[in-house]
Amino acid sequence: MTTTPLQTAFREAFRCHPAGVAVITADPGSNPVAMTVSSLISVSADPPTVAFSLSSRSGSTQPVLAAGTMLIHLLRYSDLALARLGATPGVDRFGQGIAWDRLPTGEPRYTDVATWFRARISGTLPVEGATVVIAELLEGNTEGENTHAPELESLIYLDRRWHRLRETQDGVASLMPMDMEYRDVFR
Repeated sequence: MTTTPLQTAFREAFRCHPAGVAVITADPGSNPVAMTVSSLISVSADPPTVAFSLSSRSGSTQPVLAAGTMLIHLLRYSDLALARLGATPGVDRFGQGIAWDRLPTGEPRYTDVATWFRARISGTLPVEGATVVIAELLEGNTEGENTHAPELESLIYLDRRWHRLRETQDGVASLMPMDMEYRDVFR
């Protein structure tokens, strides 16, 4: 496959475009699935609506779409292990040692993540290699979230690496790579 100059420019630009990190969980009735995404955006506050992209290469995409409802977990620095878990193909994302339960409505929830929303798919847009999902938020939780300096606890994805913000001695926030050697497997 030949790469065009536009594709090269696109990849380079978005490689350098920082994004927040979320994990989507769902259960279409067979088994729970989870996947890490860095494409979550807010769409509307009334009604609360978000959008995100699911790669057609992910084995979790079709089960998430089939489930119709899901949980969106907004990750922080302390949730880095969960971000890596959701980004690693072929691993058990709900196995022994993983803290999770189910909401009364059945969606799987990672219990150590403070901020989460239950959402219902309200629309999809298939595009080459992905599906854009629009989801209306139905309920949510932010208990236990650090509201004093959330920018210092954020987990950020940039240049195919995990980062966190840190405050420098002069009070300015800057990015700090989480693991200089680690490059994740999702994109």
